Amino acid sequence: MENDYVLTMEHISKQFPGVRALNDVELRARRGAVHALMGENGAGKSTLMKCLIGIYAPDSGSITFKGERLNITNTHYALSKGISMIHQELSPIPEMTVAENIYLGREPLTWYGLVDTRKMNRMAAELLDRLHIKIKPTAKMSNLSIANVQLAEIAKAVSYNSDLIIMDEPTSAITEAEVEGLFNIIRSLKSHGCAVIYITHKMDEVFKITDEVTVFRDGQYICTEATTEMNHNILIERMVGRTLTDMFHKETTDAGPVLLDVQNLSGKGFRNVSFQVRRGEILGVAGLMGAGRTELIEGVFGVTRPTSGTVKIKQKPIKINSPADAIRSGMALLTEDRKLTGLYLNASVRENIFIANINKYLLGPFIRFKKIEKDCEKMRTLMRIKTPSLLQIIKNLSGGNQQKVLISRWLLTEPDLLILDEPTRGIDVGAKSEIYRLMTEFVRAGKAIIMVSSELPEVLGMSDRIMVMHEGDKVGELSRKEATQEKILQMATGMHLADSMVA
Repeated sequence: MENDYVLTMEHISKQFPGVRALNDVELRARRGAVHALMGENGAGKSTLMKCLIGIYAPDSGSITFKGERLNITNTHYALSKGISMIHQELSPIPEMTVAENIYLGREPLTWYGLVDTRKMNRMAAELLDRLHIKIKPTAKMSNLSIANVQLAEIAKAVSYNSDLIIMDEPTSAITEAEVEGLFNIIRSLKSHGCAVIYITHKMDEVFKITDEVTVFRDGQYICTEATTEMNHNILIERMVGRTLTDMFHKETTDAGPVLLDVQNLSGKGFRNVSFQVRRGEILGVAGLMGAGRTELIEGVFGVTRPTSGTVKIKQKPIKINSPADAIRSGMALLTEDRKLTGLYLNASVRENIFIANINKYLLGPFIRFKKIEKDCEKMRTLMRIKTPSLLQIIKNLSGGNQQKVLISRWLLTEPDLLILDEPTRGIDVGAKSEIYRLMTEFVRAGKAIIMVSSELPEVLGMSDRIMVMHEGDKVGELSRKEATQEKILQMATGMHLADSMVA
């Protein structure tokens, strides 16, 4: 029924220089229901939500919320009307505490007009406790992991007691246990009549938590259906306009000689880790948040300096004091947080692609711009990067297309070893399939990949061997044949250690 809808967006269009992001789209959300908004990167999902929250002004169309026609000009107005949003690209104020970030602009005051810090911390502690989020209200945001920053942002959105909460990739940085905690929060919100618009690239989540699905493709509205009327294949076909017969393109290749040999490496967040990576193979690295996976590969790549241990490339001992040393040794690293440690947000797509390889394009004092243009255009085609031009500023691209640019940057350096930390975070199913195909082609050429991933289907689907970490220690390795989700989780949670101690 029409009066069930808390939100109606009709005939919304939005144009940016060189690209039509939204073309006469619509969206309706019901009270007390979770509505998935699905589509590939660049489909227009986040743009529509930014129109709803007041970051962008739509060029045309209408927004009706709780029966009132709204002209939303800024986020403060949207919040005052009962609309809040958890953004895909997190942007906390790093030098403030968790409590200060949650209640920014709404701080409780003492009777003489100063911020009542004690009361604010108490309010934040009660909120976090109610949501079962284990973060101290007094912790500085800059000291939190990406996952905990994400949880703090979720708490902030809930704190507004909104009638509608937009969740844009809310689980992109949190563990499976924390995802279930988020789903409990969502169920509680539903029971109180709150509507949730849920944007994700994780198919399983759609079928676990949502009631209805709206699909966009290339800035156009495709359909709205009850989640129960869909399955994975139907949803993928609606999103990409074609069927994907096989998500993982893994081939079994004969492992060649050892390319990377790490022995007893210790550093901040990991201890005495030893492993090898052979040419022609993908080594998956699994573990829960805080297991030390990212810290380990940053130690190998020279982002941080290990305190002890050895690293050999092609059987030769090397000293890696910086990422520049690692790149010269034939390594490349795609970092976990593309916004913080990967992208030059105010630079163009072209500059972001060639920047790690700039010496290749120098001819004396001159820069070979034609060669840059040719190589960047090749990468744009290979990765199917959706951008009106290579000169487009990269912060104007969708998150998934930004990730493709980063992968292009490192492929252009022609490394022997590609280290991928959460390579498909925030990337749609079509792009994931392309990246998996590229990974397979990369190792088929006799090169090697280390892939850190929190998505177990990805780890199981793409790895030849899986190294599992728990609280900074390597707790074992599994071959592709023997690995299962249950075995990996037992090792990642330390259960197998407890069992062996009992035995």
